[in-house]
Formats: sequence, C-alpha cells, structure tokens
Amino acid sequence: MKSSMLTLVMGLLLSFSAYAMSLKDAKTQGYLGEQLNGYLGLVKSNNAAKDLMLKVNAKRRAHYQKIAKKNNISTEDVAKLAGQKAIKATEKGNYIQTSQGKWQKK
Repeated sequence: MKSSMLTLVMGLLLSFSAYAMSLKDAKTQGYLGEQLNGYLGLVKSNNAAKDLMLKVNAKRRAHYQKIAKKNNISTEDVAKLAGQKAIKATEKGNYIQTSQGKWQKK
C-alpha cells in the first residue's frame, strides 16, 4: 500500500513538473514580455504563463523594494530602471512593450 501511494505521488509530481513553464519558454512562445515598468506582462492569454508572471513579478517587486530602501529612492524608480535594462537585454524575437503600451517583437 505504501509503495503504491508513493508511486502515485511521485507520478503526480513528475507530471506537474512536465507541465510547468519556464520563464524562457513563456517568453520564446510569446506568452510573456518585458514591460517598461520593470515587470512582466501577459502578451497572450495562458494560465500557466499568467501564474508564472505573477510569481516572477512578486519576486521582482520584493527585490526592487530592497534596492530602493538601501538607496533611499522609490520602488517605482528602481522598477523603471530595471525595465529599461530588461528590455535592452531581451532576446531578439521576444516581446517588449513600446512607449505606447503596445507589444512588439524585438
């Protein structure tokens, strides 16, 4: 009984990880893009990509807050600078947000 339960749990964990989407995958598949505000944006609707976006953006926000506090500047200013760097570093073919708020491939 224990071994069959363990097998079932392991199978569920492996199947879940097979469906998990990486940030690189989400970007190259056109689901997520870099925004000017320093956060990821949803380019095309996809639940897995949206969940990933929310998790990454929460981590970014926490990181930006630490940097802002350390340097006595606003979180928004840190996020904007990070957004500029992220857009500059975005690989060709991935989406970035224009100053008009539109998505375009870099």
